[in-house]
Amino acid sequence: MDSFTRLLWWLLGSSAGAPTRAAVLRALRREPRNAQQLATTLGLDYTTVRHHLRVLLANHLVETTGEHYGQVYSVSATLEARWADLEHILERKAKR
Repeated sequence: MDSFTRLLWWLLGSSAGAPTRAAVLRALRREPRNAQQLATTLGLDYTTVRHHLRVLLANHLVETTGEHYGQVYSVSATLEARWADLEHILERKAKR
């Protein structure tokens, strides 16, 4: 297992926030959005979404365009290239 796969397992397979992070990533893969749009789309509190975006950004799973409030988030090129790994982790976690 390489370091990127281990990172995905840690963030999306074993932590309490994994379901929310997975929902954020799937929504961003469908369409880049800002934090407020994500919160509305997912029916989550804005501060919760911001927390998970910070975690995902710090781990290079999402990237941003723009500045401050209007920052638009999208799935990073690295994660896009490894999306199948993410889906595999989520499938295995769902079977538990």
